[in-house]
Amino acid sequence: MRATSPSPSTRRTGVDQDQKQDGPQLKFGVESDLRMSLGVVLILVPACCLMSGNCLAATLGRPENTIIGPEIFGDVTNFSTFLLDPSSGMLVLGARDAILAVDTNNMSKPPKKIVWDVPEDKRKSCVGKGKTEVDCKNYIRLLEFLGNDQIYVCGTYAFDPQCAFLNIPSFSLEKLENGGVKMETGKGKCPFEPSQHHTAVMADGVLYTAATSNFLGTLFDISRAMGPEQERIRTEQSINWLNDPKFVSSAFIEQPPDNNPTGDDDKIYFFFTEMAKEYDMYIKVPRVARVCKSDVGGMKTLQRRWTTFLKAQLVCEDKPSSQRYNILTDVFTIQHTPGDPSSTHFYGLFTSQWEPEDLSAVCVFSLSEISKVMNGPFRELKKTCENWINPEPVPTPRPGQCLTRALKDEGFESSLKLPDKVLTFVRDHPLMENSVTAAPLLVRKGLRYTKLAVMLTGNGGNQRKAVLHLGTDRGELHQVAVVDQNATLLQEIPLFSSQEPVNNIILHQGRALVGSPLSLAGVPAEGCSLYPSCEVCARARGLGCVWSTEDETCHAAQADPGPGDIVDQALRTCNTHAGRCHPSIQELRVTMGLRVLLPCVQLSPRPCSWEYPPHRHTRQHHSDLEVTVTEDSLGKYVCTCQEGGPSIRDPTPCRRAAYQLMLEDPSVGGVMAPRVGRHILAIYILFFFMGLLLGGFLIFFLTRKRAGTDLGHHETEKGRELLGSSATPQSPSSASLMSDAFRMTEKPNGTTSSTTTTTLLSNQDNGGHHGNSHSNNVINSKPSNGHALYVNCSTLSSELRLNSEILIANRLDGRTGEGVMSERESREGDELDERLGDGLRDGMKGLEEEFASFPMFKSPAPLAKCEENSI
Repeated sequence: MRATSPSPSTRRTGVDQDQKQDGPQLKFGVESDLRMSLGVVLILVPACCLMSGNCLAATLGRPENTIIGPEIFGDVTNFSTFLLDPSSGMLVLGARDAILAVDTNNMSKPPKKIVWDVPEDKRKSCVGKGKTEVDCKNYIRLLEFLGNDQIYVCGTYAFDPQCAFLNIPSFSLEKLENGGVKMETGKGKCPFEPSQHHTAVMADGVLYTAATSNFLGTLFDISRAMGPEQERIRTEQSINWLNDPKFVSSAFIEQPPDNNPTGDDDKIYFFFTEMAKEYDMYIKVPRVARVCKSDVGGMKTLQRRWTTFLKAQLVCEDKPSSQRYNILTDVFTIQHTPGDPSSTHFYGLFTSQWEPEDLSAVCVFSLSEISKVMNGPFRELKKTCENWINPEPVPTPRPGQCLTRALKDEGFESSLKLPDKVLTFVRDHPLMENSVTAAPLLVRKGLRYTKLAVMLTGNGGNQRKAVLHLGTDRGELHQVAVVDQNATLLQEIPLFSSQEPVNNIILHQGRALVGSPLSLAGVPAEGCSLYPSCEVCARARGLGCVWSTEDETCHAAQADPGPGDIVDQALRTCNTHAGRCHPSIQELRVTMGLRVLLPCVQLSPRPCSWEYPPHRHTRQHHSDLEVTVTEDSLGKYVCTCQEGGPSIRDPTPCRRAAYQLMLEDPSVGGVMAPRVGRHILAIYILFFFMGLLLGGFLIFFLTRKRAGTDLGHHETEKGRELLGSSATPQSPSSASLMSDAFRMTEKPNGTTSSTTTTTLLSNQDNGGHHGNSHSNNVINSKPSNGHALYVNCSTLSSELRLNSEILIANRLDGRTGEGVMSERESREGDELDERLGDGLRDGMKGLEEEFASFPMFKSPAPLAKCEENSI
């Protein structure tokens, strides 16, 4: 704990500016006494904290988590692109004006570094075009393996994208004869602006990209950006093809030669969100687009344009609740059966355009479902009435299909030999009629997920067990177990500061490499031994984990879990009476007029319902319930949510939370803190007053003694008073340096609200939100399966406020009677009184700030605003 007070140099400067002929010695002495008394107070209060056991609270990361940041990376920031070499464990990071290489086997080892910045003249030219100094740097946005121990590196290069070649063994950029970096244009490969969305994938040494293609960022291309010049093809500049897309991800699906009976071509898939042209409203839709690797464009129509470009809409929707998530933010590609491309699944991370609050959902789409839609009917816009209808008969061979062995036998060895009618049709009909639909695996409200990585567990072709690693915009990593239709939150691991969103997650050898713009973390991500408690291990029961009561560890079970609610059964074996669907009732003691928010956190997209007294005043916020306490609203409140059942259309009810609202005894005089909290508060107050009393007496006696000495030295013959009757202080109601107010905690909005408002935050067994808050009055329930804390934000009738004036009694220099002062002496006394008051006021202000920083008076989490819309 660090005490904050004005620095000695600052105080000395103030004294020098206000010096008078007879004042400097006295003022310095009073100031020394003030520092002494404040020191005593600040020593007593931490001692009180230590006695109460609640002052020194620290959050320590798990020892197996490795986090490196600016202390290792130095001044290199803005990490945006990761590339991992699985064979060596080397992780290449693309940053601003630099490229780093981190050894993931020893992350504390200093990384290798390459500086690739922009020349000064080019930077000034960029600024002269209206761009900012920060943006006119070289942000590394693309890293792809080229083969031959080389990495293809592209950067924004002051809004003039450039690419270079990185030699892996020497970790250096290839140079020209004159010593400069060997570069080639990066237009169409790398975005112009650091914040623009793009994606790229390497397929057999050829780069396929989706990015902006002009300086203004108004043109977009999906292109083959490498290879012979005549084979570098791209999309048509038409809003039917791409309409203001936000590119998210790409994947290369290779057909193995030994398991490809039809001779089908390899394909590249691109995922993005764009403005929908097929609707009559301004709406964003997620898309998946597909092109074929052997496509070289048409002979006359679609010259150097894709002849196989097709796209379809992705629909992530919970049909029972009619909730649709329409903005795609990330996609993770994985094969459910390793080595079988047909088992490829795409896990998509979504949010909603229509939700005012943060919301995230995860849907999974299979490659077979996407291929089925791509082989289905086309959607057509009839020019006369601008309505989408089913198209006329499709020409032969089918437009947009990849070359197969059958097509080659018919004479279509290349896309250059396709008829013009086929090419014209695919040019005008890139959109498919049907959509690829999936139900969300999980939905989280109140937070935003930014990145997703998936780890499958178990064996077998029908893989239905997975662990989702989700990065948040607050620097956290969440692990969620998905078994069949049920999602269970396992852990929430804070890694970075709340200002560092997670922007990269790579799974490698049982570890999750998690990145932010400033830091890198290595987190264990595989094995039951990662789960530190019985409750967390019980939530992973569907993954084959079981808790051992003998050695208190979580390990893999010998047998698969049986039927039924295995998580609920496993939770019952822990030292708790509450299960996943059988929570214990939390008793909440409340007062009239309070607004209580009863949380019901769950991951299922299905709605939640509440059971409550018939006469009540409530309002539901998503799954949480707001209750205004009246005589009729007292009673039992139970939240029941629909969980995933054996099938999507067969959900099962699960009780998620239960509360009992009870009226506090009116004789208590309001909401009281729990007994332990009252004891701690009493100790704080006791030592606080003792410290203030001791400091006040020290100031009084030391000031009196020093003033007497100085006065006797300067004016022994006059026998006059230091302070005249005109400066006589007003006596307080108590003998301490206290008025009747002291602000223990500041309101979040800086004002005091007179509205009686209560906020309830709960830490649930299902791994829901964790939060705490403090305010003027604190009450709490009996936590059986969680910790509840709710605060009353009403204004107290009186506050405790440190007095900013010092009390100095009249002294008659050993005599009794009323002293008489000259005009000059009276003025000097007034000025001295003012200086003393100012000095102590500054000291008391620092003391107020110090007490406001104590955990008892200030919560580590921000206080919720005492308003209706922020409960």
